[in-house]
Amino acid sequence: MIHAYAAFEPGGELRPFEYDPGPLGVGEVEIEVEHCGICHSDVSMLDNAWGISSYPLVPGHEVVGRIGAIGPGVTGLEPGQRVGLGWQAGYCMHCDTCMSGDHNLCGEAQGTIIGHHGGFADRVRAAAASVVPLPEGIDAASAGPLFCGGITVFNPLVQYEVPPTARVGVVGIGGLGHLALKFLNAWGCEVTAFTTSESKREAALRLGAHDTLDSRDAKVLEAAAGHFDLILSTVNVKLDWNAYLGTLKPRGRLHFVGATLEPIDVAVFPLLAGQRSISASPVGSPATIRRMLEFAVRHGIAPVTEHFPLERVNDAIDHLRSGQARYRVVLNR
Repeated sequence: MIHAYAAFEPGGELRPFEYDPGPLGVGEVEIEVEHCGICHSDVSMLDNAWGISSYPLVPGHEVVGRIGAIGPGVTGLEPGQRVGLGWQAGYCMHCDTCMSGDHNLCGEAQGTIIGHHGGFADRVRAAAASVVPLPEGIDAASAGPLFCGGITVFNPLVQYEVPPTARVGVVGIGGLGHLALKFLNAWGCEVTAFTTSESKREAALRLGAHDTLDSRDAKVLEAAAGHFDLILSTVNVKLDWNAYLGTLKPRGRLHFVGATLEPIDVAVFPLLAGQRSISASPVGSPATIRRMLEFAVRHGIAPVTEHFPLERVNDAIDHLRSGQARYRVVLNR
């Protein structure tokens, strides 16, 4: 039996839950969970904010642990090996996107917490193809958030071949944004954080921003016209996107990684006149996750984390909901 914590209704408290996963399937592995990050996506799923949740729901998709067992046909992984598991726990492995290496775009990908029990548990199962070994030199206790928050902000750097000479603005200095500042700084970019207070300005500079802009000051945004090659939005709220578009260079890109539910209202003419783009992306493929982990080790990048024992999962969720988390919350077993 797997021992977990599950919600039994939207917004409900997590309670102990046991389930029998049955025998390991072909190509599957079972991970003995050591640490599991808590992401805002876990909260969205707990609340059924996206209308795709099913209950009982075991959250947890930023898993770090050791391989406890391997199923038939698994190669390249072995019991005792420390690995990580992110948003996706499996892929079809036969569609064009999978065969092209874009597993994260697979239309039949199995979500780790969508119709599948996640990592708020002593063990979790996943397809071996979605499991990535941790490299030497990485801190296992803080690595979990890299498997969702980290790869979400790292993936666009690879997908759009962002050059180290780029000027990049980051909107939202939280769980995603603080990692974006760290990665972009190490990538070589000139990094600007859009902030709303002096305390956030100081934090952004410590995290890797070279400069900050007050996003509430229209004159400041106007003065930054044509400055950025890329703006990375990590927030899940609606903002005046036209104001941000105005700060882009010709051929600049406004890219969304925050899962906002609000429609994007933008004027077409500024896009057309400057050949600017609006885009978005999810997490990355297993290959890109490997690349991110290697980059993080090389440059000493780690999430800023706060830790709770798994038994205090509800306290940890409340702390995240309060907006006081700095910057990622991790459960320890």
